[in-house]
Amino acid sequence: MSYLQNFKYEVLGDDKSPKMVFLHGLMGSGVNWRKIVSHLKDDFQILIFDQRGHGRSFKPEAGYTPEDYAIDLKLILDELGWNKIHLVGHSMGGRNALRFGFKFPNHLSSLVIEDIGPEGNPEDMQRTLKLLDLVPAPFPDKATAKAFFDNDFPELAKNHPQKKIIGPYLYTNIEEKEDGLADWRFYKDGIVDSLKLGHFKERWEEVEAISCPCLWIRGENSDDLTRAEFLKIQQANPKIQAKEIPGAGHWVHFDKPAEFIQVLKFFYSNLPAQ
Repeated sequence: MSYLQNFKYEVLGDDKSPKMVFLHGLMGSGVNWRKIVSHLKDDFQILIFDQRGHGRSFKPEAGYTPEDYAIDLKLILDELGWNKIHLVGHSMGGRNALRFGFKFPNHLSSLVIEDIGPEGNPEDMQRTLKLLDLVPAPFPDKATAKAFFDNDFPELAKNHPQKKIIGPYLYTNIEEKEDGLADWRFYKDGIVDSLKLGHFKERWEEVEAISCPCLWIRGENSDDLTRAEFLKIQQANPKIQAKEIPGAGHWVHFDKPAEFIQVLKFFYSNLPAQ
């Protein structure tokens, strides 16, 4: 049986081009990367997909550690026949990418991690858990959900660092179910497990073990990756190039897409020949 059939995925670009994979963040999906990959698909063959528990991919009851996500990617690559990849991960996807690189270093040509650090962040975890609890899903229908996010949610989330975009982001994860109710597209228990299991330990060993060229990106206004931790990352491994993008928050590729694309292209254009 195909393992890839468990996932909603897209492959873009020429099959003769170098391979690239993008991993979305918590509560995201592969489509979050479409704007970015549209500028790279002429030079790479690119895989975007909904990770387990997210979007339209399978939603097992358990298995939401970075290790589980990393093994998913390895099994997908085995099925595609992709031996070496350029890997990009945002937030939770960056943590999963870091774990993949630690477990399967020979499969990486390069690694890009966007706005996530190796240290556990209990404060961020609790903030996200509280945010989920603010949403009274399931709703009677999509119209009721839309009214909630338009009218009630902005006041409830007024202290969130990404308050301008977090409501619309969450609303994109609400879908109409077969019974007519509007509920989360993702598997909420899996999201909660991903948060708790992702934050429970520090991952400096994985940072220090990076053996391929690595670009670590931070948004200047990020509350998820502090500048102090970012500077520590730069000093942890000479393979790491660090870039802070002015005016961006945690969703760097959403806040400043042109700058994000420019930074990626510069990084890839200066990689040593494979």
